[in-house]
Amino acid sequence: MGRVTTPTHDQVLRAPKVLLHDHLDGGLRPQTVLELAADCGHPLPADDADSLGRWFAEAADSGSLVRYLETFDHTVAVMQTAAALSRVARECVEDLAADGVVYAEVRYAPEQHVGGGLTLDEVVGAVQEGFDAGVAAAGGSIVVRQLLTAMRHQARSMEIAELAVAWRDRGVAGFDIAGAEAGYPPTRHLDAFEYLQRENFHFTIHAGEAFGLPSIWQALQWCGADRLGHGVRIVDDITVDDDGNAKLGRLAAYVRDKRIPLEMCPASNVQTGAVTSIAEHPIGLLTRLRFRVTVNTDNRLMSGTSMTDEMCSLVEAFGYGLEDLRWFTINAMKSSFLPFDERLEIIDGVVKPGYAALLGEA
Repeated sequence: MGRVTTPTHDQVLRAPKVLLHDHLDGGLRPQTVLELAADCGHPLPADDADSLGRWFAEAADSGSLVRYLETFDHTVAVMQTAAALSRVARECVEDLAADGVVYAEVRYAPEQHVGGGLTLDEVVGAVQEGFDAGVAAAGGSIVVRQLLTAMRHQARSMEIAELAVAWRDRGVAGFDIAGAEAGYPPTRHLDAFEYLQRENFHFTIHAGEAFGLPSIWQALQWCGADRLGHGVRIVDDITVDDDGNAKLGRLAAYVRDKRIPLEMCPASNVQTGAVTSIAEHPIGLLTRLRFRVTVNTDNRLMSGTSMTDEMCSLVEAFGYGLEDLRWFTINAMKSSFLPFDERLEIIDGVVKPGYAALLGEA
């Protein structure tokens, strides 16, 4: 990628960033969780923002999937009213804009937010109201879209797919399925994916995070996913010899040749045990082999992370320069679910000029 200009933390913060894989219920501010929990009478494991933030990080970092998932019980519990959803959505956009994110697709499962009596439609409306308010507060420096997620262990995927299509011109850019991969293959939701394809609609599938190549193969070859959520286990289909030469298996070659975007979330993958460290994360190999790699946060609260943190960790682990970060960012913008002309507008009007200015400082 030419000369390597090692960026400072401040430069990474100021660099325009694009985020494709971020969970709304995984990115709340600890103070907001406290206040919303007080409003609805939900008990929490800590009673001040600093302690609560530490609890979330420690529980997510414990190596126990049970404790990791427990963190979401608390965030989802306080997101059951329209006012709470709008507030969380608005603060999400404000936090991303402050982190230099210029385009984001934020996902959540509407079916998890109807416990307080809201309809699925009202849930999406409340989130959109919050996103609109956040974009206005950020002075229009960020573009945000919703991705509606269905839970793979439930049976509401067709309903959520129809909901996503109903909102397609009002802020929803795509569909997703999430949840435990093992035992819940994406093919269980084939009717939803076939419906989305008939509607010319975009979708991504969580695949190849905890579970291996069969999950990725099904997501692509049976379900027709546009992107892979995580996709980190595609590395299982790549053999590297002692000289560093890589040989791609059929599936890995297909993913690379077709430019199928990988929504990689390094900090989260370390927490869930998908990889042992950032330095050993397959993102290094996949980037060298020129897969369509993108960098993402997954759950900012649980991982105590941000796009700036994710990129800085890659700079430290792999010696990446501003040119590399620009490549990740353009990859992500190319892979977004925005219309092509709008993608191009952000690449040419925001991302490239932003990086050109930073490179001019070097």
